[in-house]
Parts: sequence; C-alpha cells; structure tokens
Amino acid sequence: MIRRGNSTEITHFILLGFSDFPRMKAVLFVVFLVIYVTTLTWNLSLIILIRMDSHLHTPMYFFLSNLSFLDISYVTSTAPKMLSDFLQEQHSITIAGCAVQYFFFLAMGLTETCLMTAMAYDRYAAICNPLLYSSFMSPTLCVGMVLGSYMAGLSASSSQLCAILQLHFCGPNVIRHFFCDLPQLLVLSCTDTFFAHLLLAILAMIFGIINVLLVMISYGYIIISIMKITTAKGRSKAFNTCASHLTAVSLFYTSGMFVYLSSSSGRSSNFDRFASVFYTVMIPLLNPLIYSLRNKEIKEALKRLQKKGRYC
Repeated sequence: MIRRGNSTEITHFILLGFSDFPRMKAVLFVVFLVIYVTTLTWNLSLIILIRMDSHLHTPMYFFLSNLSFLDISYVTSTAPKMLSDFLQEQHSITIAGCAVQYFFFLAMGLTETCLMTAMAYDRYAAICNPLLYSSFMSPTLCVGMVLGSYMAGLSASSSQLCAILQLHFCGPNVIRHFFCDLPQLLVLSCTDTFFAHLLLAILAMIFGIINVLLVMISYGYIIISIMKITTAKGRSKAFNTCASHLTAVSLFYTSGMFVYLSSSSGRSSNFDRFASVFYTVMIPLLNPLIYSLRNKEIKEALKRLQKKGRYC
C-alpha cells in the first residue's frame, strides 16, 4: 500500500478464490489441474489433427482449429493463477497483473463470440447455399473473418484495459473470486466508475446482443432451409452439420449471461464462483468434445492417423 496525503492507495489485491473451503483445498486443486491439463490436451490434439489431415482443410475446421486455440488461451488466462493460489498462503496479485489477466480473459472471450458468429455464417452458407458454398466461403474470406474476430476482441479489450487503468483503489483490496473480473474491481474502486460501466454496457451490446442476433438470424434461415428438405434422412444430415455449433453457442452465451447477471452487483457468492468455473474452465473443456463426439469426419481422420502411425 502507498500512502498519499490522508488516503492509502492499494498496490495489490487478495484473491480469496476457494479459501472458504480449506478441507477441499487438495481435492479442488487435483480436480482443476486434471481439467486444465485435459483441456489443453484435447484442444491441442484437435488443432494438430486438423493441420495434419488434408481432408479437414475446409472452412468449418479452419474455424474450429481457431476456436480450440482461443479455448486454450481463454482457460490459460485464469487457470494457472487459480492453481498456484491453492499452493500458496498469500493469494495476492498486483493491480497491473490483475489488469493484464482481465485483458487476456476479456480479449479471448470477445474474440470467441465473434468467431462463433462467423461459424454460424459458415453453417448458413453450407446448408442454405450448398452449390455456392465454396465461392461464398473462400479462403480469403475465412482468414479475414478470423483476423477480424481477433482484431475486434483485442481492440475492445484494450479500451476496457484503459478504463481499468484510470481507476484508483484506496479501500478494501479483497476480491471474493478466483480471478480478476470487472464487476468485483468496480466495487473496490474509490473513483468514479461511470465510464467503465458505460464502456462495459457498450461492449455487452456490441459483442453480446448483436452477435446473438446474427447467430439467431443465421439459424432462422437454416431452420427454414431444413424444413424445405423433403426426406427425413436429408433433414437429419443437415441438422447434424450445425447441431454441434448450436450446442456450443447455447452453452457459451447462457452460462456467460447467467454468471454476469448474477454477479452484476460485484458481490461474488460461493455459488457465483462455482458457476464461473463452468463459464471459464468447463466450456473450453467441453467444446472439443461437442465438436468431435458425433463428428464422422473427425473420427475418420483419427482412423487415418492411426493407420499412418501403424505403417510408420
């Protein structure tokens, strides 16, 4: 802490994490460590598989490999710090470290919302315009959509970072959470947080509401196209091509909205913290499973890779 005049300026925060459950400390550490390592392994394996198999060099799997990379980055922004806090008595983090952690967490999350919208458009083009799909989803467009997603996420996160760095903290420095999230930081600030709240609302509208509307519009056209298919087998095949993405989008947005609406006051309860675990840790774990379990092309690619391994 630094004293300036009659006030004391905070230089670090204390992340309580799951210290409310001292008897479960070892169990929680093992559980989260297994989840983190498994998430890294599954997503990295999916990226390598897509890169190695030429049959998977399509727009859909190009987006999917980038989604896996985002999931790795997303979970890494919070999980390592959470795991290290289980092994330490003091769960402290500097203000700069807190801001950097939130920057990467927000950047990866916002980029993922844009990428999921691009994937919804890809499914729309594949089902509604199958004959023109290759011309619609050209390599240039796919790369541009991915780069645009990253640029939008990083730009928005940078603006939020600037707003956080303008805040001053001179009161309590205890964050009842396992990572630095904006609602908890705004409550602890002793300066005006109007601009930070306004910017957060704008970003929520742009990246939340608009992206959700674009996804819903895409799937509205997809449903109409599926209903026009005469055969049950054709409808089932068309639905299976977008079921995985629709499931992933639903889990991502519903869990995120639930967590942020319940923690909008900035006071994080035990339930909020465990709910945030699903949003920050479990979603990156589930995504590769959702896209792989019922995916025949992924299974065939694995079989081809196994055959190559046996041959070698």
